[in-house]
Amino acid sequence: MKIVIIGAEAAGMSAAAKARRTDRSAEIVVLEQSDIVSFGACGLPYFVGGYFDDASFMAERSADQFVQSGIDLRVRHRVEKVDANNKTLHVRNLENSDVYVEDYDRLMIATGASAIRPPIGNLELGNVFFLKTMADGYGLKEAVLDDRVQNVVVVGAGYIGLEVVEAMKERGKRVRLIELSDRVVKESFDPEISELIADEIREQGIELHLQESVISLQGDNKVTGLVTDKGEYKADLVIVCTGVLPNTQFLKDTGINMLPNGALVIDDQARTSLPDIYAAGDCATVYHRIRQEQVFIPLATTANKLGRMLGENLTGAEKVFPGTLGSAAVKALDIEAGRTGISEADAKTAGLDYKTVVINDKSHTNYYPGQSDLRVKLIYERDSNKILGGQLVGKRGAVLRVDALAAAIHSGMTTEELGMLDLCYAPPFARTWDPLNVAGNVAK
Repeated sequence: MKIVIIGAEAAGMSAAAKARRTDRSAEIVVLEQSDIVSFGACGLPYFVGGYFDDASFMAERSADQFVQSGIDLRVRHRVEKVDANNKTLHVRNLENSDVYVEDYDRLMIATGASAIRPPIGNLELGNVFFLKTMADGYGLKEAVLDDRVQNVVVVGAGYIGLEVVEAMKERGKRVRLIELSDRVVKESFDPEISELIADEIREQGIELHLQESVISLQGDNKVTGLVTDKGEYKADLVIVCTGVLPNTQFLKDTGINMLPNGALVIDDQARTSLPDIYAAGDCATVYHRIRQEQVFIPLATTANKLGRMLGENLTGAEKVFPGTLGSAAVKALDIEAGRTGISEADAKTAGLDYKTVVINDKSHTNYYPGQSDLRVKLIYERDSNKILGGQLVGKRGAVLRVDALAAAIHSGMTTEELGMLDLCYAPPFARTWDPLNVAGNVAK
């Protein structure tokens, strides 16, 4: 059995490592066009913000460790064409530009995603950055350390945008955040949650601009400002955080089934529409347990889980992925928010008969120092009261409570059951009725 994996980040290397442990006799080849492997981009905002300085912390294992385990790992090798009929790949060695043909028995595509380049004029100016690769992180960190850089503009108020805002404030910069839509993190959170995040951003002195579109950047060699549909602003540095697109352009001519954004559609065993070709990670869809459809949710957690499962399937198993809940979290300055399952917007789109409840509570007892506000929102079926989704926001203890909600949704729990769920209590952590219990009991 010869297994070839395209891409050496989270999903690809999780699959390679698991396949190696599962089948010691299989030939496993991993082709990676960069020189970085097993890299987690989630740490980049914190690396840039100076929370840590050793970039190797963002990699689970080194290339040498993978090679020593018996994996034929080839960095600086880019796959330019897939011939599914003949089970061959056209590979370019980027060190010498030579092109060769590599055959496979089973192929995994784990090429990840790249930062979207929005239609903004003069994006090629100096001190304009995206934040997706290790090279992006090194370049941005160096620029931020320049004392002449004081005015920073972040474009895009999704997860990465909010984390970058925190990083820039940590570095002592004057920060402006510009978002095209009417809310921050709109794709993930409902208004009751995102409004509190926006309040925190403003209270911390960040200039927040909603429903504003960046038209072009200004400057000769380096950026000096930017023009929007509502004004002009000074900028010594601009960071564009407007989302990602799957790296699947090289597969356009194969006939493989994709979503409109290029994400490869897979089944519950991570098989694509082409024989013996699998996919996982930010280049592929994932099955959603509640929405009951393939969706594009690029998360490191899902990439690692699917990669691990796929490592077994590549060696002959038929493991089935149970599906994602889209559980995700973000820290924006001193506030944290998390979500799992579906949002109210998702429920409306799906035409579900649902109800919601929103409660405002406290993180823990008032007599233990540091008590703070906490908001919970539940989305649940009208007739059965089965929980479909949940979101929390607060300054302490919000996000880890989402994990309990994820377990509740995964197991099909109702609001009544959540209300009586035996959750931990001690004065530093909660009140005798945890906010999740309260939300479950209030839901009617």
